[in-house]
Amino acid sequence: MPRLRSSERAKLPDRDFAYVDSSGRRRLPIHDEAHVRNALARFDRVAFENDAAEERARKRLLNAAKKHGIVPVGFVTGQLRRARARSTGVDGLPTGLVTFLLTDMENSTALLERLDDRFSALRDDVQGIIRRAVTGAGGREVDARADEFFAVFERTASAIEAAVAIQRALGERAWPDGLECRVRVGIHSGSARLTDTGYVGLSVHAAARVSSSAHGGQIVVSGEAKRALEESLPKGVRLTNLGRHRLRGLSRSHALFQVEAVGLANGFPPPRT
Repeated sequence: MPRLRSSERAKLPDRDFAYVDSSGRRRLPIHDEAHVRNALARFDRVAFENDAAEERARKRLLNAAKKHGIVPVGFVTGQLRRARARSTGVDGLPTGLVTFLLTDMENSTALLERLDDRFSALRDDVQGIIRRAVTGAGGREVDARADEFFAVFERTASAIEAAVAIQRALGERAWPDGLECRVRVGIHSGSARLTDTGYVGLSVHAAARVSSSAHGGQIVVSGEAKRALEESLPKGVRLTNLGRHRLRGLSRSHALFQVEAVGLANGFPPPRT
């Protein structure tokens, strides 16, 4: 990749860099596909001012990769290795039969293109709402990357409680420029092996597929999660049967249910399977 000349670099706005430190020094240009790939390769060589600055730069870089259609497998793997070296992320996570909750923002690429450098603030706002709902219901955050959020619960009812709180809070929020910001939520229960980099196993993949089957504003629960309910649903919550569906990459069909409650949207199209 040709080196970016000083005159060209000076013309780029701050939003075209993954990292701008407190003194205004700009690092890791991400204005085109070639420089995004270069930034992914060089990220670990940058000395960030603090953990918060590093996390902001990581999110900006991942969003840029998504915008250019880059799947940063090597970068993500390297970040997981660093997390393992720091012994963070998995201490105290529940094992055995657990319930996973996954979310992602609908039409995030379109939102990114419209908001540009303001997208990160919107995403952080959304993830703050999700994080508070998960913590308030007794769940644990497993991972938050780009516009996706992954949490785990020991009780399925608690995961449903958190999901309802998420959709209610998002539905009441006024978004900038009259935008509609909606989140898909999927809930699935099963056993998964916990390693030093997080959960692995078919249940994790199934949870991701359940989440991707939902529409923005919708909560979809798998039949496995419904069966794992040890007690009644949270007050005022009911499940509507959406039928059995084949989920991408999984060999058998799964029963899916929609969570319904006061304050939640309804009338969605069939699941995205």
